[in-house]
Amino acid sequence: MKEEDINLTQGDEELTDNTSEAQSAEDSADGEVEVEVEEAKEQDPLDVALSEIADLKDKYLRSVAEFDNYRKRTLKERSELILNGGEKTITAILPVIDDMERAIDNGQKTDDPQVLREGMELIHQKFLKILEAQGVSVIDTDHADFDTDVHEAVAMVPGMGDENKGKVIDCLQKGYKLNDKVIRHAKVAVGQ
Repeated sequence: MKEEDINLTQGDEELTDNTSEAQSAEDSADGEVEVEVEEAKEQDPLDVALSEIADLKDKYLRSVAEFDNYRKRTLKERSELILNGGEKTITAILPVIDDMERAIDNGQKTDDPQVLREGMELIHQKFLKILEAQGVSVIDTDHADFDTDVHEAVAMVPGMGDENKGKVIDCLQKGYKLNDKVIRHAKVAVGQ
């Protein structure tokens, strides 16, 4: 039995040797994997950072190009708006010009000044309606308090009494607003 014990012992040693060799191979493989993982971890942040930089640079360049295109487009639209901005108003006024031309032609056919006066009043009313549709309004001056925001005093009228002091007495030239912005001040005479 001694021989068998020796053989078993040798077999155990061989198994132990084989197991230790396999384990050392695994350990070395694990060590290599760990080294590779550590190297990958060391290189990964740099690679990740470089790829993020490349992505951000691409996004930045696209944003700059997009903004430049937007700026060029808005400049073009603004220049077209300035050039053709009055088109709506002018096309609204053209019928008034047509009416004036008809009134001039018909004025040569009649000698009645009343007919001409009525025609001119109709054209004037039509023109005011067109201006109102465009946002233009007349500044009120009838018995209004003098307001430097909308009135321009061209004359001071003394001796009008205390009730007319600081009030508009007469309107020499009408004033106009465009969407609540004064585009021409009303020229008025003010009581002292």
